[in-house]
Amino acid sequence: MAASCLILIACLIGVTSAQLSTTFYDDTCPKALDIIKSSVKRAVRNDTRMGASLLRLHFHDCFVQGCDASVLLDDTGNFTGEKNSFPNANSLRGFEVIDDIKSKLEAKKVCPGVVSCADILSVAARDALGGPKWEVKLGRRDSTTASLNESNSDLPAPFLNLTDLATAFAKKNFTIQELVTLSGAHTIGLVRCIFFRARIYNESDIDPTFAQKMQKECPLEGGDNKLSPFDSTSPFVFDNSFYKNLLKKKGLVHSDQQLFATSGSGPTNSQVTRYSRNMGNFKKDFADAMVKMNMLTPLTGSQGQIRINCRLINPPSTTVS
Repeated sequence: MAASCLILIACLIGVTSAQLSTTFYDDTCPKALDIIKSSVKRAVRNDTRMGASLLRLHFHDCFVQGCDASVLLDDTGNFTGEKNSFPNANSLRGFEVIDDIKSKLEAKKVCPGVVSCADILSVAARDALGGPKWEVKLGRRDSTTASLNESNSDLPAPFLNLTDLATAFAKKNFTIQELVTLSGAHTIGLVRCIFFRARIYNESDIDPTFAQKMQKECPLEGGDNKLSPFDSTSPFVFDNSFYKNLLKKKGLVHSDQQLFATSGSGPTNSQVTRYSRNMGNFKKDFADAMVKMNMLTPLTGSQGQIRINCRLINPPSTTVS
């Protein structure tokens, strides 16, 4: 059954890939990519955390229902979105950047009702990084649904061991090698104390000096929302320091250190070691994995809609298709 599901996912990716194109907006909204890029660059310049935030927002979108902008939908009186799931609540950021881009694209003299929120998010995640670049195929449409349950169940938690991580990624048709590659996104960004407290106080496969340092940042009681960088070496630079830290037992969250077994020979040790020595190899693999991420069951054709406001489903009277 599992093999059949993976084959089905692979087939769906192939079908939808044929319906998406890098030139999708060339005629209908030729300024779209420039507007997204300039807006993202400005946001990252004003807030160094925003690059990691937009990348994470895209990941949390694609792992739930596919890359359909469901993560952007607000809760309303008769609709429950994904923003208040355990992995997302008080954690996801960057919504206002997407709102700003959408408002610019919806201007009368630009291209109202043309560019989807899902495409904005996919391109913004790429443009937010000062590292690898990849081709983003366009033409996704926006969902009219969201799944709080799937957001709670399918987003990999920072407490998972390697086996459970591999299972979570395999569910989305990613290999264990791609799991290691995509985890490298933690070379930028910050994480809340509540997600690494157990590791720095209770685990043995951690550098003791590093653990003591982090205990000063994250107290045993209180301070759940205090932030620390995943990568203590270069937290705002997209490089391979994340993997170098794992070799030194300086992975901050449990799930990250699981990628490198400090005793014995773990199944992903060689890949972590290779990335720690070859940044170019990591960046190429990361770009390839992100291309695959972008193709997680997007809505195309007449599916879904093009939202006017990324936070809300279009009202019934809206004429946008």
